[in-house]
Amino acid sequence: MSENCNHDCSNCSENCAERTIEKEKLNEFSNVKKVYAVISGKGGVGKSLVSSLLAVEAQRLGLKTAILDADVTGPSIPKTFGIREKAMGNDHGLFPAESKKGTKIMSVNMLLENDTDPVVWRGPVIAGVVKQFWTDVLWGDVDVMIIDCPPGTGDVPLTVFQSIKVDGIIVVTSPQDLVSMIVEKAVKMAEMMNIPIVGVVENMSYFVCDKCGEKHYIFGKGNTQQIAKMHNIENYCELPFDKNVANLCDHGLIELNEVNAIEEFCKKFM
Repeated sequence: MSENCNHDCSNCSENCAERTIEKEKLNEFSNVKKVYAVISGKGGVGKSLVSSLLAVEAQRLGLKTAILDADVTGPSIPKTFGIREKAMGNDHGLFPAESKKGTKIMSVNMLLENDTDPVVWRGPVIAGVVKQFWTDVLWGDVDVMIIDCPPGTGDVPLTVFQSIKVDGIIVVTSPQDLVSMIVEKAVKMAEMMNIPIVGVVENMSYFVCDKCGEKHYIFGKGNTQQIAKMHNIENYCELPFDKNVANLCDHGLIELNEVNAIEEFCKKFM
């Protein structure tokens, strides 16, 4: 603790062992048992796709599932699940939308007049919206909530980790060496926040040839698994390029996917 400490942890940048930031409370009409945040070191690795696949698999395991879309400036979860209606509410809070299979979803796109309207807000405002998605949404009973964080290690992931009781983190990456280097930053951020990393997903790892049936690693074999082992993370999953999954996302039908690789991955922590 600094000798000049004023005990105002929320406005302090010191890495203090005695730092205590109070978690935001859910409203009285919500009960969320487990929360998993999906993060990536950089954009373009398919983090929102992985978030969607995790939620779909949790639903298939018989769990009441929800997604909090914390990627405020680049929301894609509603389109992936075919959600087109706008959010409604009452005096107690906002109602999340529900997918065809029952996954509850809240995203900023459900609050905008047009889906293509840009969100041109500064960091503190965006962080405040993420907190309100946790405190002001009437989630009801949820067994597993997936929080889809924006890429990087900035304001929003930090807000999620400090303000919400996160039970575990899933790190998403792709095989290129540059991305693998950056993913270590995300892993180290999770370690700094003392939140367990429950798994690492390497997306776009390979594709399976339609003719020969063999796996082809078009980016080369990634070293993500070695990075995971270096940080004592045993749960690791490789996801292939899959045009069928991309097509399902485009048509809001992600819940019809048949990505077998994610099933065993989810069973190890859900």
